[in-house]
Amino acid sequence: MTGLSLDLRTQSYGSPQQPQNGSLQTQNGFASARKPSRMSLTGSREKDKLLPFLCRYLSRKKIVMMVLGLFALMAFLSGFFNANREDVSESTIFNHFSDAYNTSLQFSKTFRSQNDDISNIQTTLSVCEENPPTRHTSSLSHSTGSVSFHSNFCRNFAFPPPPPGDRRRPGPRPCPVCYLPVEEAMASMPSTTSPSPVLQHLTYFHEETSTKTEPHEGSDFGGYPSIKQRNESFDIKESMTVHCGFVKGCRPGYKTGFDIDVSDLVELEQSHDIIVASAIFGNYDVIQQPTKISEAARENIPFYMFIDEETEAFMRNSSALDYRMKVGLWRIIVVHNIPYTDSRRNGKVPKLLLHRLFPNVRYSIWIDGKLQLVVDPYQLLERFLWRHNATFAISKHYRRFDVFEEAEANKAAGKYDNASIDYQINFYRNEVKKSAVKRGKGERRSRSKRHLKNPGNRDN
Repeated sequence: MTGLSLDLRTQSYGSPQQPQNGSLQTQNGFASARKPSRMSLTGSREKDKLLPFLCRYLSRKKIVMMVLGLFALMAFLSGFFNANREDVSESTIFNHFSDAYNTSLQFSKTFRSQNDDISNIQTTLSVCEENPPTRHTSSLSHSTGSVSFHSNFCRNFAFPPPPPGDRRRPGPRPCPVCYLPVEEAMASMPSTTSPSPVLQHLTYFHEETSTKTEPHEGSDFGGYPSIKQRNESFDIKESMTVHCGFVKGCRPGYKTGFDIDVSDLVELEQSHDIIVASAIFGNYDVIQQPTKISEAARENIPFYMFIDEETEAFMRNSSALDYRMKVGLWRIIVVHNIPYTDSRRNGKVPKLLLHRLFPNVRYSIWIDGKLQLVVDPYQLLERFLWRHNATFAISKHYRRFDVFEEAEANKAAGKYDNASIDYQINFYRNEVKKSAVKRGKGERRSRSKRHLKNPGNRDN
């Protein structure tokens, strides 16, 4: 058909040829083939007339608004059903914590012995005091603060069942959490500190020069504890001396390789019931301002952000840092002489050693610099610490629950040098093997002792 049509157009617009035998049949055949061609031409002309008509019709405002409204309705319904499918239920504090605050939102409670001195707040910094006294004065008057003090506000709160797994969205999802009103959360704060049932005297290693005596990793900042010292630190006793960072200086933040201005150190040693802390090193993140913070929290809970000199320079150039060293609610603490070249490792220092940087604080909340705090601190502490009489809470990763899986994920993400990760993981594997061998030897010795006491059991 296509060949006939092309031949037809050639003879129609070209010179007529002399008739030959069968020419009449051939032309009749061409004539029958030309009818659909004229019909298709007419159809194309009708389409050419139809397009301007549609354009004029659709250009009317009412029609355009109707079409846009239909698209918006379809998008809303699609998002609504997807959200309903992907709701997750809340988990308990001991196992799952709230993924709404990511894996790096932490709460901790500082324990002090019953023999700690309680005195007025000092405004001077005693740099090399051997065992600085712990000072605490409560700035708020609370009720009894017993754990059983709760209203029925969350009694009828129901959690939906977890949705089926969705491979398209493997990341964390928000889960519903019931928080008490701020006033009730504040009233449930324990009025007194909880002393440790075992540990009464705790000191830290202070080394003028840190030397590496064993092949496993360490640092001048955190010291080089031996395997024996590390294992002994796990055995909680009445008096203990442990490696816990800041081993070079006699006071955290003062000539330790993680140095803070003396005026800021005085600020950090003030007594508070609660503090919120975060850190940004290497100018890696943008400061996120907390939201939904009550007036009581704004007045009584300080927010501290640790940064390095690189981040400070960027903030000053962008005029984000005011004369009070504040960015919104965050009080900026500049760290000098940071111990590591990797910003991630420097950020772990205040994250893991808040109890040393804030010796006179009862409760602390740590949130990663890339996250935003969207719940009042009193409500968070009530929900995850005070309600359960717990001392520490940390979020659980939504996918990885094993240190070896976490190591492979860090290598894939390029967070650290792969050789250092492999070195650390191999160290863990060797420790596991050694522990298994020791357990096996201990079990064999215990069985041999039982056999010596009861020779008749040898045949069993």
